[in-house]
Amino acid sequence: MARRENILVGLDIGTTKVCAIVGEVREDGRVDITGIGRHPSRGLRKGVVVNIESTVQSIKKAVEEAEVMAGVQINSVYAGIAGGHIKGFNSRGVIAVKDPREVRQSDVRRVIDAARAVAIPQDRSILHVVPQGFVIDDQDGIKEPVGMSGVRLEAEVHIVTGAVSSVQNILKSCHRAGLQVLDIVLEPLASAEAVLTPDERDLGVALIDIGGGTTDLAIFVEGSIRHTAVLPMGGNHVTNDIAVGLRTPSREAEGLKKSHGCALASMVGPDETIQAPSVGGRPAREMSRRLLAEIIEPRIEEVLVLVKKEIQRSGFDDMVASGVVVTGGTANLSGIAEAVERFTDLPARQGFPMRLGGLSDVVGNPMFATGVGLLLYGAKEAASKGPSGLSGRSGVGKVAARMKAWFREFF
Repeated sequence: MARRENILVGLDIGTTKVCAIVGEVREDGRVDITGIGRHPSRGLRKGVVVNIESTVQSIKKAVEEAEVMAGVQINSVYAGIAGGHIKGFNSRGVIAVKDPREVRQSDVRRVIDAARAVAIPQDRSILHVVPQGFVIDDQDGIKEPVGMSGVRLEAEVHIVTGAVSSVQNILKSCHRAGLQVLDIVLEPLASAEAVLTPDERDLGVALIDIGGGTTDLAIFVEGSIRHTAVLPMGGNHVTNDIAVGLRTPSREAEGLKKSHGCALASMVGPDETIQAPSVGGRPAREMSRRLLAEIIEPRIEEVLVLVKKEIQRSGFDDMVASGVVVTGGTANLSGIAEAVERFTDLPARQGFPMRLGGLSDVVGNPMFATGVGLLLYGAKEAASKGPSGLSGRSGVGKVAARMKAWFREFF
């Protein structure tokens, strides 16, 4: 198989599936999708690795399928991370600008380091420090401070932390599968790269990524990330409710959810019927589709009410003028946008991966938002490092340095 330096891979290690998406970065910066691989995930629970060997096997199968489709050998990936252990908060740093009173790139690095110098527990590590904006001599709203004059430079940043053990298990699973991890990326940040428009980020938007085991929330205001949260509830809870309520196997319950499910019972006609498989070899039963929707709606309401409370707790509930973008596998559920609008009191739309070339129709589904977003995140990181950025060496160095720091803390 060919090895090309402009190939990047996003690896979404989810609770229900592992998905590897291969993309080729063109000279104009556009990304062409060239391959995709999927395999059921057996080793994760609520976004956290609980069985490394099962996770490794799922990763290998997904990567092998993607390699065959793309015709390339995959050696390195951008891996996603989620789970209830993820925490995000905002911080601020201040420094004095050195002579000649002009902000340089070194000053930007110093002020971001000052902003990230916060006390966190030893069992947690900083995953992301995302600049929100800069202030020079009381002049705020500055996005690019380099070259501006001033004597005092402040930075506002959003810091994302995660449990060291959970991050290490993701890295260990990838390494055992024969992959180098260029960087570990918070999944809602990745999904935002794929499904949000610049206008939505500027006006203010809440991104809800409803996966199998978790629901991820990211709030953007004035073009920058302001709040992140991961709720330990997702589409698997809906499937379990269907399996119990209709007394059907979990696999059949998942199929019913995808093919006939609806997030709002009021949207289903009273005369619509479905065939519900039974357990133990019993014959399938004919029943009302509205009954299925009546099982699904309370769980969707529970998830969305938790999301609404989290948005209110963030303090940005009055600043999301663009409303809500809902993505992830559960976003394929019929009536989900209407349910989001009803239970969050905000306008909503489904989020599909955008701005892609190549096999864009294959990944044009909300369930691939995280995988595509990881790929686009990697392309943006590579572009910021110049022509050599696609080689991946600097990314490997970043993760290696982060791991060394963790081991020094513990040992």
